[in-house]
Amino acid sequence: MNAETIKKASAVYFTLLKEKVIDEDSEYFQLYYEPEVRQVVLMLCDEAGTYVIESPKRIHLVVQPTGSVFATNFTHMRDKHRQVESKKHFNLLSIIMMAFIAAVDQNQAAKIRTKREGITYYALERKVNELIVSWSLMLKENLQFGEEQMIDMNDIVTTWTHMEVDTNEWTYKKGNKRTRIGLIATAMRVLETEGLIVVLDREDIPKAIPKQELFERIEYLYHDYDRYEAMKELMTKEEEEHAEDPSH
Repeated sequence: MNAETIKKASAVYFTLLKEKVIDEDSEYFQLYYEPEVRQVVLMLCDEAGTYVIESPKRIHLVVQPTGSVFATNFTHMRDKHRQVESKKHFNLLSIIMMAFIAAVDQNQAAKIRTKREGITYYALERKVNELIVSWSLMLKENLQFGEEQMIDMNDIVTTWTHMEVDTNEWTYKKGNKRTRIGLIATAMRVLETEGLIVVLDREDIPKAIPKQELFERIEYLYHDYDRYEAMKELMTKEEEEHAEDPSH
């Protein structure tokens, strides 16, 4: 392993660290697939608690769920996104992002539709609200339901229920994290920063368009995690029940 190989591998790794994703048009994409360079990049990943997802046209850098020097936990997200001011808001942001990803991760027709049309913030607010109303009913029947699912449901339900949907003064630039739409804007800003979505019509009716990078992240990463599949099932159960009951 010579100095030139280490130099190339470092350039690839730190580009991945900065950009999150490198596509096939990048010089670093070709560099990565030089066998010795790839070996060093993977060693750097192991040391930092990160790893690479290889898809046909892109390589992604993602964080290990635990033990990473780049771990995205509450403190990390609060430092990176000033709007995240408390643990309860962090929990709600996680639920909003998961609801969005679960809505995207459907059958092929749904994937094509969401990639073309996106999901408006107001449609996402309705999805999250239906989910939280459902959780509220489940908690009334079983107080331990949240603990069984390893989710702080009581806090999430209480916080969301007491939030206004929107205010007349809200704009994308100013935001209002104390409203549901404002919190959704923050959640989508996190996904946008990660290069996973594009936000359109910011000053009118904002909507999030999933990028190919998000579909690849779902296919090559999330589907390998039992926790993701369990959360997705929890997220989509309410939607399936609505589809079965025409009265909704």
